[in-house]
Amino acid sequence: MKLTQHTVRLVLAEPLRISRSTMTARDAVCLTVEHDGVSGHGEAVTSHFYGLDTPTLQRLAARTGERLARFADPGTALHALRAGELDAPGTPAAMTAATESALLDLAAKRTDTPVHRLLGAPVAPRTATARTISLTSPGRAAAQARSLAGAGFSVIKIKAGDRDHETDFDRVRAVRAAAPAAHLLLDPNGAWSESRARTLLPRFAELGVEAVEQPLAPGDPEALARLAARSPVPVIADEDAVTYEDARRLAGRVHGINVKLAKCGGVYAALRIAALIEGSGTDLMLGCLTASTLGIAPAVHISDRARWTDLDGHLLLAHDPWTGIGGSDGFVAAGERPGLGVRPRTEAGLRSAAS
Repeated sequence: MKLTQHTVRLVLAEPLRISRSTMTARDAVCLTVEHDGVSGHGEAVTSHFYGLDTPTLQRLAARTGERLARFADPGTALHALRAGELDAPGTPAAMTAATESALLDLAAKRTDTPVHRLLGAPVAPRTATARTISLTSPGRAAAQARSLAGAGFSVIKIKAGDRDHETDFDRVRAVRAAAPAAHLLLDPNGAWSESRARTLLPRFAELGVEAVEQPLAPGDPEALARLAARSPVPVIADEDAVTYEDARRLAGRVHGINVKLAKCGGVYAALRIAALIEGSGTDLMLGCLTASTLGIAPAVHISDRARWTDLDGHLLLAHDPWTGIGGSDGFVAAGERPGLGVRPRTEAGLRSAAS
């Protein structure tokens, strides 16, 4: 098998402001694995939070290509990946997930099968996804919420963590008034202390917020569990639930765990976490980083396992170089095309990197 790579700049349609940063663009490194004339694709995106810049991802991709060349076919390589025998020691989860994506896409295409069937789902998942509103003015948030509700979105995620807490409340009130039927999620990205969260969450509950992601700064999962035990709003762990062991420590102690393929290591790792928490009282949320359709697609193929789905990263882009999972009507869908079911847009301008 042969791996090649190229890098594309993903520019956001508008800046995404959260409590700890503002993002306007990021790079995506696309992996293409070819075997017997068939190609599979995966994507890893840069992330300051996870310490992944473009040169690092490109170097990791090249190293992955060297290791993949030892395997005779994608099935063998996938087995080795799941057993921890393909990646070099210390390979970041984002690169593991991208490699797995390319191999799954390739393996499924070779058997003319969509990925979700390889993963045990006979029907293609079609799931309502949340759509994110960043730390913007209440007026702007209301206009966005009104537009999203009109387009078909039934779940809206509102970023919180403004220095002025009243602005957060005003933003939520504005969204609620503009989209009265929408389910509201809140995401402070770890902006609050435990005591502050205890004060704020009852007020957000009164406004109809149905769940809150990672209200506390990551690094103290015990505090998150204490907060969840008394919170009037379901608490979902995100930055405090990266690995399987993180999930094991929090299972049954928080209301949800946000699993992102780029932080846990891919579809199989996500399904392992889902099996771990099943029946514990902790539900699965499927989240994502801002990425193209290619980067989001693997999670869409397992989205039927989740209580909450937040797979809107591709919808935040000014131009998505891939297509195939929808989302603009409030629903992401896997479809019945072989593999991941995605394809590049012919007009996409890709700038090549070392391959």
